[in-house]
Amino acid sequence: MPDHRLCVAPMLDWTDRHERYFLRLISRHTLLYTEMAATGAILHGNRRRLLDYHPAEHPLALQVGGSDPAALAQCARIAEDWGYDEINLNVGCPSSRVQSGRFGACLMLEPELVARCVAAMQAAVTVPVTVKTRLGVDDRDSYEDLAGFVDQVAAAGCRTFIIHARKAWLHGLSPRDNRDIPPLRYDLVYRLKADFPMLEVVINGGLTSLEQAADQLPWVDGAMIGRAVYHNPCLLAEADRRFFGAAAPPPSRHQLVAHWLPYVADQLTAGTPLAVMTRHILGLFQGLPGARAWRRRLSENAHRPGAGVEVIEQALQRIPERT
Repeated sequence: MPDHRLCVAPMLDWTDRHERYFLRLISRHTLLYTEMAATGAILHGNRRRLLDYHPAEHPLALQVGGSDPAALAQCARIAEDWGYDEINLNVGCPSSRVQSGRFGACLMLEPELVARCVAAMQAAVTVPVTVKTRLGVDDRDSYEDLAGFVDQVAAAGCRTFIIHARKAWLHGLSPRDNRDIPPLRYDLVYRLKADFPMLEVVINGGLTSLEQAADQLPWVDGAMIGRAVYHNPCLLAEADRRFFGAAAPPPSRHQLVAHWLPYVADQLTAGTPLAVMTRHILGLFQGLPGARAWRRRLSENAHRPGAGVEVIEQALQRIPERT
């Protein structure tokens, strides 16, 4: 079973395969999640574009969105055949588009349906099926509502719950506002773990450093960090030593770029535009001398026709190498 002590959250338009490969160069053990893939897209869309990944990305979980047990079971089988280490069901996204498809956070109002979905998925695969959810939605946000939801879904076979420690407003707040405006209630996640000690509970929401993530571990089984990692990927530099007992020192930022360039070259040969990849490394030198020149060089040149690895190499020359 994947180790959930430290995870990077699934983030739409952000945690694509290029971002995940780069993060894997920084941390070998942190559990990575894909962007959410809807069941319809998996079953009827460009499956390779959605599901392909580099073998180095393991351990890797696929997040799926849907509410039809049969379709979710079929997607779970496909994901297992594709080699994913975990399948995660999205019961936390509050966007209106997701709600119109009857999945995401609105499913918290239908715990019986979520339980059927989990049971169908778990029966179809041998890898873990997990659930990422919120504390509640709208006025259904009592601890009793949350505990009842978890109890029912756990009875269907889910052993790991990733809890974004905010409730969601299904109407009146944008997805972005739903990440910030509802107050964080870590205490409810801690209480959930205390009341369900047999379950694995991972906390998400508002965590912006390894220190904050480590502070959660006396109370829950794991911590999930999101946008802070995307904007400052080297936040993960000490993750393997701090959370997983690794002895090797992390690579320097210059070493990371050197290790990433062969991957970039291979992707360019396969037809991937350079800017699709470099957008993920703009924050690599955040807070260091030369960071602005690094970002500017990449932003101004990566999108140009024929742009290649030399754009990254030239941007790197603007950064003084440090120990």
